[in-house]
Amino acid sequence: MDHDMADALAPPSRRRALRLTAAGILTAGAVPLTAHRATARSDDVCTGGYDAEFERDLAEADARVAPEDDRALFPEALAPRGRYTLPLRRDFRVSARYGIRGDWLAGHHTGIDLAVPRGTPVYAVGAGVVVLARRSGAYGNAVTVRMRDGHYAVYAHLSAIRVQQGDAIGAGTRVGSSGATGRATGPHLHLEIRVRRGYGSDVDPVRYLARRGVQLL
Repeated sequence: MDHDMADALAPPSRRRALRLTAAGILTAGAVPLTAHRATARSDDVCTGGYDAEFERDLAEADARVAPEDDRALFPEALAPRGRYTLPLRRDFRVSARYGIRGDWLAGHHTGIDLAVPRGTPVYAVGAGVVVLARRSGAYGNAVTVRMRDGHYAVYAHLSAIRVQQGDAIGAGTRVGSSGATGRATGPHLHLEIRVRRGYGSDVDPVRYLARRGVQLL
């Protein structure tokens, strides 16, 4: 874990307080003044991290649809190249930003947590193939999509799933509804973007979407 010396030397109760304080400061920093005004709150977040069973299931599922088969699954009418969209169509609160330090195996929060009421529709940010859509350990009910650009999008802690493994979907396809399944403290969408399939290859979802013309924050 990436903690400073004061954190390492502090007693357990103080270490926890220091971690929560640091997370709160990082979460509150650089809050954009947008319609989706983000606030510093510690509820409605993920409490889990690396899940070996999920990663194994994802690897096995991903192997069933070879990447070279993707082109045949995406007629241009369904998924025009370069089209991306927001995962939510209502206001949300950022309850945990990407990259905040914590006790995750990666040393930081691997996605962004967007707090919304349970049952809020969740949409695919980009076209791709659904490689896994099921109960997924710490991620709860989750949908993982291998997108056309080779990145993977994980939509986690859903209350309901609306797609099936093997589906070819377009940007804006509803993949499920927000919830608090798995290791979560309240209803939210955990959106995680990975460069490769495996855990630890995550990138900032906000920057990923911004480079594709979509302003999440």
